[in-house]
Amino acid sequence: MTSSSRRRVVGLLLLAPCLSLVVSSCGSGDQPSGATRSAASASPSGPVPTLTPVKVPPKPPPTGKLLADLRQSSRDAALGRMEVWIANDTRRDITPTRIAYADPRFRRPVPGDRLRLDPSRSERGFPLYLPSRPVCGAEPGPPRIRVTYAGRTLELRVTDGNDIVARYVARRCLELAVQRVAGLAFADEVPADHAGRDSTGTLTLVATPTGAPGHSLRIDSVGGTPLFSAAGTSSWTPGTTVRGDDPVTRIDLPIQPARCDDHVFLEAAGATAFLVRLHLDGKPGQLVIRMSPAGASNAISFARESCGLDD
Repeated sequence: MTSSSRRRVVGLLLLAPCLSLVVSSCGSGDQPSGATRSAASASPSGPVPTLTPVKVPPKPPPTGKLLADLRQSSRDAALGRMEVWIANDTRRDITPTRIAYADPRFRRPVPGDRLRLDPSRSERGFPLYLPSRPVCGAEPGPPRIRVTYAGRTLELRVTDGNDIVARYVARRCLELAVQRVAGLAFADEVPADHAGRDSTGTLTLVATPTGAPGHSLRIDSVGGTPLFSAAGTSSWTPGTTVRGDDPVTRIDLPIQPARCDDHVFLEAAGATAFLVRLHLDGKPGQLVIRMSPAGASNAISFARESCGLDD
């Protein structure tokens, strides 16, 4: 054997183990090795579960009617109004050009405000400003709302599930009766015993008699608010009697902040509206007396200073 032949034989013998390894690892593609076989056997063999969509029932067709109901938020009450919400359950958008609320307890129909588009299958609220002189003692009848749009006028029955009108008329008629004896209002000034944190302030309820004799008004108690409470006691109970021909009476009410967190200051709309319980000619009643904007500003400034929020 020549030297070159011997070199070729030696080279083939050296390559043989490598070729054996390649063949053993690649020769059987559909028979996995031990590790591969274990992974394959661990994989799920069943079908992948699917979610069945829930069928949403179809929306019923529109009734072709307009529906009306009365609502009142705390902001509405502070602004002396309520709202009539009109649900447009028809296939067409409507834009009212006139809304009028008629009620035997009011002397004339109350016009709706902020007239605007009421799209199909939706609802909109329209403010109704409550009259300052309702018909006191009138029997409540079925209230009606007249809606004018697209050249036609519809009369609708309106629901008042919260008795907004009845409560307003009772409260306002009591206010008018009280005013025939004396006007009740809070003074704008809210003095404090000292400047800064933990100070005590003074609210002053002023009763100004009309001069007409024969009637009496007793101020039994004044309730606190989310921001103000009575200082040194659980409530204000002046028990002061004022007659129609008495001089002006000033009732001092020591106050302190009921809370000092920022949240109560952000919701200060009802912070200066106080519930007054009284007897008018021996008959009990209650009414809400709101501070004027100037008085409310002074009261809230006192509370912030007493809480140390302006330090």
